[in-house]
Amino acid sequence: MLISIIMPVYNEERYIGEIIGRVLKTDIEKELIIIDDFSTDGTREILNKFNRHEGVNIILHERNKGKGAAIRTGLRKVSGDVVIIQDADLEYDPRDYPKLLEPIQDGRADAVFGSRFLGGPHRVLFFWHYIGNKVLTLLSNILSNLNLTDMETGFKAFKADVIKGMGLKSDRFGFEPEVTARLARKRYRIYETPISYSGRSYAEGKKITWKDGLAAIIHIVRFNLLD
Repeated sequence: MLISIIMPVYNEERYIGEIIGRVLKTDIEKELIIIDDFSTDGTREILNKFNRHEGVNIILHERNKGKGAAIRTGLRKVSGDVVIIQDADLEYDPRDYPKLLEPIQDGRADAVFGSRFLGGPHRVLFFWHYIGNKVLTLLSNILSNLNLTDMETGFKAFKADVIKGMGLKSDRFGFEPEVTARLARKRYRIYETPISYSGRSYAEGKKITWKDGLAAIIHIVRFNLLD
């Protein structure tokens, strides 16, 4: 089973080399598809070092389009049986891939969400981010009739034909509520599994803000009720 790992990247000069190295060390048959979303720091120069690495496909956006748009670009290049979404900021650990893949590989699941709230080790950080995640997950669950613990997790795996056939539209961080709503509407089998989470502070480069939280509410309503 070939695993396609899609990695959206934007201004991750401090971490991009390390996360690529961690992904490449994982003991699975894989292809790594990196989409640089018009980084303006030194990220692209670092990516050049991996340009000819076997199993690594680097795509450069000519303007900043957002995480969701980067994922759609990556999906057009996927040739594997399963797709994993891997952020480039070291918050999610590639060593947890087996946890994401097991329910798909043994035929139980069409999609697997790596939950930060099911008991795995995690860095202690922001209380209000925790509350925000819980509120967004609750709202999503109410409208989708699911019982997820972590809808907003950035660590998800899908059967390739499932995610490629969804007709995704979100450009920025709306990807998470959109893909969740579409999975629920089509009655795909979703599993959750505990993962480790090494959250980072804003000083360390965290990008998501309260504005993205408000936008997520709009996306949840839109993709569950209107789209």
